[in-house]
Amino acid sequence: MPTAPPTADFMDSLDLEAFRRDLDALRDRAKRSLGPRHAAHLAKMERWGRLCSGLGYATAWIAPNPLSVALLSQGRLVRWTMVAHHVSHRGYDRVEGAPDTRTSKRFAAGRRRLLDWFDWIRPEAWNTEHNLLHHYRLGEEADPDLVERNLDFLRDADLPRWAKLALVPLLAASWKLVYYAPNAHFEHENVAARRRGEAARFAEVVDTVRDPEIWKHSFLPYGLGTFVLIPSLFAPLGPWAVFSAAANSVLAEIATNVHGFAVIVTNHTGDDLYRFETPTKNRADFYLRQVVGSTNFRTGGDLNDFLHGFLNYQIEHHLFPDLPMKALQEIQPEVKRICEKHGVPYVQQSVWARVKKTVAVMIGDADMRRDPRLETTRAADPQPTAAPPTASLP
Repeated sequence: MPTAPPTADFMDSLDLEAFRRDLDALRDRAKRSLGPRHAAHLAKMERWGRLCSGLGYATAWIAPNPLSVALLSQGRLVRWTMVAHHVSHRGYDRVEGAPDTRTSKRFAAGRRRLLDWFDWIRPEAWNTEHNLLHHYRLGEEADPDLVERNLDFLRDADLPRWAKLALVPLLAASWKLVYYAPNAHFEHENVAARRRGEAARFAEVVDTVRDPEIWKHSFLPYGLGTFVLIPSLFAPLGPWAVFSAAANSVLAEIATNVHGFAVIVTNHTGDDLYRFETPTKNRADFYLRQVVGSTNFRTGGDLNDFLHGFLNYQIEHHLFPDLPMKALQEIQPEVKRICEKHGVPYVQQSVWARVKKTVAVMIGDADMRRDPRLETTRAADPQPTAAPPTASLP
């Protein structure tokens, strides 16, 4: 598979405005084609996810076992990375046939959180951390998910290489709890404070664990509901059934963390991807950064994509965050063709290859790429294009 060159030499011959026009035209065609098939596809993926969860719980009481763990884990991943992720990005707001509860305004709102997306992460915090900051500050210092920066403590640690490697599985097995939920809370509360004209609430992410709100809305509800309340429903079958259900649920959470780590953390990390020092200046610049700062995994086919949590179309998703999942499937070959036409590197590898590259960055064996030619719109560009939707950023 092609990878990025050592430096951004492709910029020397790139007609950035032509690249932007081709992607704009593709985006317009994709949006015009949205229809009932995209809503039906979401419903099918949800059915598959519910089937996994149902079979997982139906067998969880028997004994701790890998089948129940895998099924429960996949069901949780579907609710997060496929349903919550794409719905909160407004992927189904204008799709004919999509239910009102699968629009960004209604999804997981109020009491519907328990039905739609019961998770460690508060939906409103996710919207700030992921949909706003990560998507429109990709690879910058303001990107809360910039792995190379976030793992400086490990990269710079005075530890032997084997010790650093040993810490990676521990991080992968717990990162939703120890990183994602606190970090999302940190970003959301600080952005909200700045919008009120107040000082940031938290100086460091670790400070959030002392905030009663994160315990009230994240840690306690999900922890007690998932690992205590639901297993207790098996009490009529005896203490062993309760224990087995609880054990399978805990193991499934660990598996979900590891699975999520493999298909999320690796999306924008590796020595063949770029990070940036300045904000984007226009839509053309935005498009370019989403491509050279992201990677795809193996694509094609609902089963393959289901197992990847539909995060294997990361380039297309970052270019057009408000497209539904099936639309990403449909446009992927064309996005790749446009990149090849304009000489823009389009990175696509297996999850396993990307995990290896990500770990190398995490422990300091490799660095992300930088190139000043990617920092500003070139003077040769025609008049500025419309900027990406960042007006609501703090």
